[in-house]
Amino acid sequence: MSNKLRREDILIRVFGITVFAILILVGVAVAAPFAYVTSIGIDTGTVFVIDTATNNLTAVVPIEGWAGQAAINPAGTKVYVTDSSGFSTTVSVIDTATNKVDAVVDVGGYPLGVAVNPKGSRVYVTVRDSPTISVINTVIGTSTNTVMDPVNVGMISSEVAFTPDGKKIYATNNRNNTTSVIDVATKKVTAIVPVGDYPTDIAVSSDGNKVYVINSGSNNVSVIDTATNNVTGSVPVGDGPSDIAVSPDGKKAYVTNWQSNNVSIINTATNTVTATVPVGLTPFGVAVTPDGKKVYVANSAVYSGDYEANVSVIDTAINTVTATVNTGKYAMNCPVGVVIGPFRSSDMTDQRIKATYNETDQSTMETLNATEDKGVEETNLSSSEEKNAVELNNSTNNNSESNKGGRSGGDKSSKNNSTPGFGLLGSLTCLYGGWKLRKEEVPK
Repeated sequence: MSNKLRREDILIRVFGITVFAILILVGVAVAAPFAYVTSIGIDTGTVFVIDTATNNLTAVVPIEGWAGQAAINPAGTKVYVTDSSGFSTTVSVIDTATNKVDAVVDVGGYPLGVAVNPKGSRVYVTVRDSPTISVINTVIGTSTNTVMDPVNVGMISSEVAFTPDGKKIYATNNRNNTTSVIDVATKKVTAIVPVGDYPTDIAVSSDGNKVYVINSGSNNVSVIDTATNNVTGSVPVGDGPSDIAVSPDGKKAYVTNWQSNNVSIINTATNTVTATVPVGLTPFGVAVTPDGKKVYVANSAVYSGDYEANVSVIDTAINTVTATVNTGKYAMNCPVGVVIGPFRSSDMTDQRIKATYNETDQSTMETLNATEDKGVEETNLSSSEEKNAVELNNSTNNNSESNKGGRSGGDKSSKNNSTPGFGLLGSLTCLYGGWKLRKEEVPK
């Protein structure tokens, strides 16, 4: 009997350990994803990495030029960020495991929108300087991060989105108020769909049946039936709609209205706005977490008199802002985009805020990596590497002092005669606001 009891006891222990291990693995597998918020920055663009479980900042990644639009691959391992400065033709690639830029790809023209195909094998970038969509090849074992197989759209496209099966691309054309439908296999435009005025951002439902197009000039959203490529609905939203994100279940669409300072929530079954949520100042970027429980909104605060930009977090169950992302003393300068990765391991939550871009010019790196005697303000991060902390925007006085005699962004932006996409418009407006603020602060 004692041997039998001993065996039962061992089996119970083994079973308990196994269950405990499974629970741990499940906990790791469903750990909250990270949100990546792009900002034009001060001396260089930055991407803020946010833990969606705590709404705290976990890392700051410097980016070449201005960090504009962004896309993340399905595995959540790479984030692709366009340089929206108007003087660069590059896309930066961030390795999410290290939060470092491990490649900078020249796409041959000014990059506007960016999207990753469902397989994660190709990255499509709309280029303003030519009527094509450039393609970055990301297939391991081939010519990694090289531009290939351009798609001739025949006009300047702003943003792009894939159907879930990866067979079709929808691209907005803001110069002639249309959306192009592209067959991926043939790389040919198969249909051109008339939409509203000045179409910019675009999103596809999770079932692939509907495409939602932001019409920033007519303050509405066009709904395209992908089976017929006809517009089947038009939804009035707030003033100055900018970006759109569809919930994972496809039941809601979230639209940022930069002139109204709010988010319109669309019931996709009825094509009506069922709620309007006030957020921060001049909201642009928007993204929904994979579980559909939270919406992250980048508030650029373009027209504010101080650095008041932030990220609002909407609880989708009650349609209310329940949190503002804690970035500590690291102020955001005009955040314009948000992307959120899939559920993944939470082993990145102890990352330190540090400058990781190794191709930034020396003077900028000295500014970013400046050591402060007072140390690093805690934002739920480990402080064991304070000497590597990035001192970004500690105060508006420091910002104005560090930028005396700097470049006049407003003058540079006015030299660009091409009609920008809405993402570029937001970036240019941000630049003007920051330049004007600095000009007012610098003693004469």
